[in-house]
Amino acid sequence: MNSHTFRLPAAVLLATGAVALLTAPPAFATGGGAAGGEGKAGAVVLRAGLDVGLLNAVHVPLKTTLNEVSAPATAEKTALTVTLDGAEGNKPVSVLRADVATSKATADKTRAEAEANLAKASVHVPGLPLLSLIEVEKVTSKAVCEAGKKPVARANVLGTVTALGKKVTLSAGGPTKVEVPGVGRIDLELSGTETTSTTAAAAALRLKIAVNPLNLNVAKVDGEIVLAEAHCESPAGAAAAPPANPDVKPQAATGPGAGSATSGGTSGTSGTTGANLAETGGGSLTPYVAGGALTLLAIGGGALLITRRGRAS
Repeated sequence: MNSHTFRLPAAVLLATGAVALLTAPPAFATGGGAAGGEGKAGAVVLRAGLDVGLLNAVHVPLKTTLNEVSAPATAEKTALTVTLDGAEGNKPVSVLRADVATSKATADKTRAEAEANLAKASVHVPGLPLLSLIEVEKVTSKAVCEAGKKPVARANVLGTVTALGKKVTLSAGGPTKVEVPGVGRIDLELSGTETTSTTAAAAALRLKIAVNPLNLNVAKVDGEIVLAEAHCESPAGAAAAPPANPDVKPQAATGPGAGSATSGGTSGTSGTTGANLAETGGGSLTPYVAGGALTLLAIGGGALLITRRGRAS
C-alpha cells in the first residue's frame, strides 16, 4: 500500500499558528500559460486543516493533502500518515487508508476536466487510533469545463457512511450531525457543487470536526476535512467559441456580440419589410406604368372610332 509520511516539528508548527482549511479551491496551474488559452483543472482526494490541542495546552496545526494534482497530472496513492511531535508518542498517525484513492486532471485549449475517487476509505485523527472519524464505501467528484459549453460539476457519496462508529444517513437539505458523548461531534455536509459561466467545483463530502479524545496526549481536535474535490476553469476565449453541437435555441448562443449580431440581423429584416410595405402605394416606377396605361387606352379608343366610321359609310 502506497503511503506518504510527514513529520511536523512542534516548534515550526507553533510558529505558523493554527491553520484553517480554505473552502475555496487551491490556485490553478496550467500546462502552457495564459497566452496559450489552455483551460485549468485540479483535484484532491483528501484535504485536512486541523488544530490539534495537546494535554499540556500546546496546539499543533495539522494541514495535509492526499493526491493533490493540477492539470495535466494523475495521482494514485492509497494511504497517508502524519507524525506530530507530542501526539501519540511521536508515532505516525494514519490519517487515511483506502482501497482506491485517485485524482486526475487534464486541460488543453478546448476542454478542462478533473476528477477524484475514493473507495473503501477510513479517516482517523490524532488521539483516536482505534475509532474511525468516518468510513465511506465510495465518494466521487468530477468537474468539466468545455469551450463554448456550460461547465458541469457532479459529486456523489455511494453506499454506507459511518461516523464515529455510527451508521448515518446523509441529507442534501443540510449538514448531518453526529455526536458521541465523551468523544465529540462531526457535522457532515453532502455533495456540494458550484458552477459559473466559466468554472465548476465539486466536493463529495465535507466534515467539520470537534472531538475531545483525552487520550495519547491529545485533548481535542478541531477543524475540517474535505473528501474528493475537483474543480476546473474553461479555456480562455471559451465564451466566444461556438459549441461543438450547436443547440438550435436562442438562449444557446454564447459569446460577446452573439446576441447583438442576431438581433441586428432581425431588425434589418424587419426594416426592409417595413420599407416595402410603406412603398406599396407609390414607387419610383409608378409614373411610367401610369403613362403606358394611358397610351394603350388612347390607341384602343382611336381604333374603335375608325371601325365605327367605316361601318357608317
